[in-house]
Amino acid sequence: MDEALTGGTATVSAGHFPYRTWMISLAGWMFDFYDLVLFSFLLVPISKDLALTNVQQATLLGVVLGGSGVGGILFGYLSDRYGRRNVMTWTILLYSIGTALTALSSGFWTVLLFRIITGLGVGGEWAVGHALLAESTPQRLRGRASALLQAGEPLGVGLAALAGFLVAPVIGWRSVFALSSLSALLVFFVRTHLPESQLWLQQKREALSPLGTLRLIYRHGLVGTTLKGFLLGVFKLGTYWTCYTWLPKFLQTELHQSVGHSAMWILTAQSGQFVGMLAFGWLADRYGRRLLFSLYSLLTAASLYPLAFHWQQLLPHPVLFWGAFLGLGLGSGCTAGFGALLAELFPTDVRNFAMGTTYNMARGVQFFAPFIVGYVVATHGFTGGLSVPLVLALATGAWVWVLPETRHRNLAAIMDEDATAPVEAEPEPQTA
Repeated sequence: MDEALTGGTATVSAGHFPYRTWMISLAGWMFDFYDLVLFSFLLVPISKDLALTNVQQATLLGVVLGGSGVGGILFGYLSDRYGRRNVMTWTILLYSIGTALTALSSGFWTVLLFRIITGLGVGGEWAVGHALLAESTPQRLRGRASALLQAGEPLGVGLAALAGFLVAPVIGWRSVFALSSLSALLVFFVRTHLPESQLWLQQKREALSPLGTLRLIYRHGLVGTTLKGFLLGVFKLGTYWTCYTWLPKFLQTELHQSVGHSAMWILTAQSGQFVGMLAFGWLADRYGRRLLFSLYSLLTAASLYPLAFHWQQLLPHPVLFWGAFLGLGLGSGCTAGFGALLAELFPTDVRNFAMGTTYNMARGVQFFAPFIVGYVVATHGFTGGLSVPLVLALATGAWVWVLPETRHRNLAAIMDEDATAPVEAEPEPQTA
């Protein structure tokens, strides 16, 4: 399968890094993830104002992740059909509208509806941005490009932590959501400054129905690869969401940390993740995707172990607690590899649909994360709660080896099995 996909030895394009495409996609992804996690940092005041039960809180934390799975499939299909740039504007508008409407919530059911809208936009934006950047980047730089784009994730979480812990107590959670919806202004930059993927323009096929797209994935012989990528996403994203969806609240309510300390721990982890992501891109381009996924996952597990089993000993020593959170963040940086890895598994005519389905369905499964962790915490305490992401981190490090190594693949030469003349070199990517 590898030989058919790569078309032999992949050649390296001499093109330049597409800075404009990266900057605009980064902004879209950063505010995408900011809108996704903002609710977690505002959960305490929202629950007080709207009298939300624990079950309702867990449902609201999870439903946006479930909505992102549907959005990834829907907008992935639309992007393969109508282009990366057009669909990116739709997804940014959608998650911005969902965030704005959340400011008007009057109770559980209205919040539920508005979070679903936000999730649909969030799910679509990730795959569109990563597919566009991968198709516009020289092969030798693709891992770094993916990491630089995914680095918008910890930036978004850091921004959400500041808004939730520091801004909301001053202006109120509704005003925070209202101001956050200004991310819709990015649409104007996308429409006027973001270049379309030249590879998509060259290799797009006539419009297919969703069922036809699924048949095309089957004809490419990529059903098994899709399932393997999906499970990798379930394990890795499960590591992240079973940890971060409840940790901000738990730091305040159970460990009795002040708002300032809670913000410091979370920002420490996000700073580590940002650095880890940047390093991952360079190292993955040099040593391969799978090795780095494994090493980063082992670092995550090693950092979670003392937090899970020795947190009482760590808590009186802020430096040790800080170090554990920093290691947790560094290890979480392997999410930077998903964009390049998934883009390198699928051909252009189904790339965005397959990426969106694989990644966002894995994220959609995280709907159950708050319920699982809530049950484990109730029965086994803080140690049990952090043991869940610890086990998932170990599973990630092992499972990634069932996928092929993809760092040398030529995106233009990934085609269906009946192709007789594979493309030997990538087309020159459009530069900013």
